[in-house]
Amino acid sequence: MPQKLIIDADPGIGDALAIALALFDPEIDLIGLTATAGCVTARTATRNVQAVVETLDPAKWPRLGGLMSDTPVEAPPLDPAGDIVLKINGPGGLGDLDVQVADLHNIRDPARVLSELVKAAPNEITLLTLGPLTNVERACDRNSDFLPSLKRLICLGGAVDGGGDVTPSAELNIYCDPEAARNVLRMPATKSMIPLEIARGAVLTVDQIHKLCDDESRRGKFLKNMLTYGFRAYHEHLGREGFPIREVVALCAVSRPELFESRRLAVDVEISGELTRGMTVADRRMTTPVHRLNMEVPVRVSEAGVLDYFHKTFELLVG
Repeated sequence: MPQKLIIDADPGIGDALAIALALFDPEIDLIGLTATAGCVTARTATRNVQAVVETLDPAKWPRLGGLMSDTPVEAPPLDPAGDIVLKINGPGGLGDLDVQVADLHNIRDPARVLSELVKAAPNEITLLTLGPLTNVERACDRNSDFLPSLKRLICLGGAVDGGGDVTPSAELNIYCDPEAARNVLRMPATKSMIPLEIARGAVLTVDQIHKLCDDESRRGKFLKNMLTYGFRAYHEHLGREGFPIREVVALCAVSRPELFESRRLAVDVEISGELTRGMTVADRRMTTPVHRLNMEVPVRVSEAGVLDYFHKTFELLVG
């Protein structure tokens, strides 16, 4: 039986790609999609979530939650090197696509959608977060039983064994709202974190992108445009010959957990350091008390297995 999944995202090319695969993965029942501010504003994230679903038009649409505010997350300004991370997604988040979507009336608040879905199916739903943890914290504020009622929380974010991407010490999803990340990570629940150094290992080459996207259908063109833009942006801004599919790695933690080898760690978030705000700090000491081990963190993943999952699910999507 397909496992129930909610995705909370700030699309972003990578987020849009992971959402697209989740919609067509037969092992997943994507029951909810909620938008959060992160690499784009909350309003843009909401429209991008809607654009992915409307363009791909799956047999079953998930319940949507979003916000119509143009206010970005209140994070300190980035230096030029950190700002490149945002530029990679393009001005509207989905590369250079300008997808027209119908205005949604009475859009539901994402924290409310999260709370209601989990309350209706306690201990059955996995929540995958691909952006900042703002909505998760707000859902916990609405319902103190929210996190304990999840089957599992999987967060794409942080960096445990390496530096960050938007600052030398911080990864974007945690940096955008470190207070929310700290609060959520400290709450009791079954939690996993997919850190930057693990997530960015699976990479699509330009040849793979061209072979995948020779389909001229509406779905094929939509995904080809985003992936081609992402590849060009990585090459132009970072000098790299490939597009890392970080969000697909995180989705594999839901659909293909056997691809990961993990360990339990005590993980916290720095919220006040001048140079380290948003840094995820993992306690690796042998003397760390067991009750403080709050996160499952992968130490390695089969990158070949992730790419195989991507190819097979992509064929279902465009075929």
